[in-house]
Amino acid sequence: MDLPGRVSVTAEAAEQIRRLRGRHGPVMFHQSGGCCDGSAPMCYPAGEFLTGDADVHLGDLDVDGESVPVWMSRSQFEYWKHTHLTIDLVAGRGSGFSLEAPDGVRFLIRSRLLTDEECEALDQATTNR
Repeated sequence: MDLPGRVSVTAEAAEQIRRLRGRHGPVMFHQSGGCCDGSAPMCYPAGEFLTGDADVHLGDLDVDGESVPVWMSRSQFEYWKHTHLTIDLVAGRGSGFSLEAPDGVRFLIRSRLLTDEECEALDQATTNR
């Protein structure tokens, strides 16, 4: 079995990422844990949101061959570790901190539970690192 990914992106969200990269250069996501904007994927210029030991790198989105890293706080990951997250784009105003906010759209997480086989493969890959 191929190693499943934890994150993916819809075509609409990928198009918005292209526009944002055109304005801001490389970007990254951090899945917020609630508070001001619920639980939304926040898009920042790459490196502007500092990550560390309290964060988990979920994976990278491939947008036209360029990697877009996606992070989540370690404490939130404990609740979401059994899910596959898809970053989507919807109309509406999100957080003023995320790069897409001025465009009248916002990134949104869609999720599905990972299968038992996917969870096992991801657990084994993490253990073998």
